[in-house]
Amino acid sequence: MEEKLRYSCDSASPASEGYGSRMLVASNDTVLDWRDYFDHHTLPLSRRNPSSWPDSPADYRKVVAEYSDHMKALARELLGLVSESLGLTCQCIENAVGEFYQNITISYYPLCPQPELTLGLQSHSDMGAITLLIQDDVGGLEVFNNGEWVTVNPMSNAICVILADQTEIITNGEYRSAQHRAVTNAGRARLSVATFHDPAKTRQISPAFHPPKYRPVIYGDYVSSWYTEGPEGKRNLDALLI
Repeated sequence: MEEKLRYSCDSASPASEGYGSRMLVASNDTVLDWRDYFDHHTLPLSRRNPSSWPDSPADYRKVVAEYSDHMKALARELLGLVSESLGLTCQCIENAVGEFYQNITISYYPLCPQPELTLGLQSHSDMGAITLLIQDDVGGLEVFNNGEWVTVNPMSNAICVILADQTEIITNGEYRSAQHRAVTNAGRARLSVATFHDPAKTRQISPAFHPPKYRPVIYGDYVSSWYTEGPEGKRNLDALLI
């Protein structure tokens, strides 16, 4: 606990970096999150401050920085492939997103004595452009598809690609952001690492095709709505539909 408090962050602020916890007990039939997490601000480099990350084990900060750079390269390559698949230039989506604002969030989902009362992470789609996720062998990630929740079985040495809301807007709905959640269990704890790639808060995002199906939005306004209203699936994105 001393180490956790040393790096604790403001769990209520989306701009906060460090350790946080959402170990909440359900009340009034509300299902709440059940996880510990550590959030790292890794890109742009002006935001990267390794001294705010844990210093144990000794190579931790170096590994996180290297991992950040590799995930940025992979995100650029994947968004380039998405662009080309739609007949756009390779850099189209990346140029629309602008400089990546990258966060790496490590989530730990402890054993849950009453998993039916909680979710590791509630139903949502990610706000930004693209998320790259690795998870251990426990599993717990589920995606909503054709009206039902489907388990994403963990694969060793694999990266799970989760497209996010701004990519759906830019592609005019040709690519859909993934509605997903994390479930808990009473038998084993779970660990995952998500690397988010988002636009700058001042960036305006709009469809690359006409006629547009979504209204343009300033990304900072979208984030504020997401945290103010709550995700509840994809309602914040649906609110932009024309």
